[in-house]
Amino acid sequence: MNIQPLGGRVVLRLLQKEEVTKSGIVLPDTVDKEKKSEGEVVAVGPGKLLKDGSRAPMEVSVGQKVLVKSWGGDEVEIDGEDYKIFDAQDILAVIQ
Repeated sequence: MNIQPLGGRVVLRLLQKEEVTKSGIVLPDTVDKEKKSEGEVVAVGPGKLLKDGSRAPMEVSVGQKVLVKSWGGDEVEIDGEDYKIFDAQDILAVIQ
């Protein structure tokens, strides 16, 4: 993949995980619209440009797993694979 996000944006590969009830029923990801999504950071922009000409440091780096709202971001397809581009401020947490 060859993509470089601009400003304070981050490219994520969303991690899909199926939820299964105790009785073995698989729930689709559309059941809960407020569900948070996990993703892996695959590219990071240089940081948001500040008024003084410097750049704000990015709080995430490539390879980290993060938590984002499932309805956010812009979907893109690169080399046949689906990704989402988020503003860094839309990332809720880093999963450790």
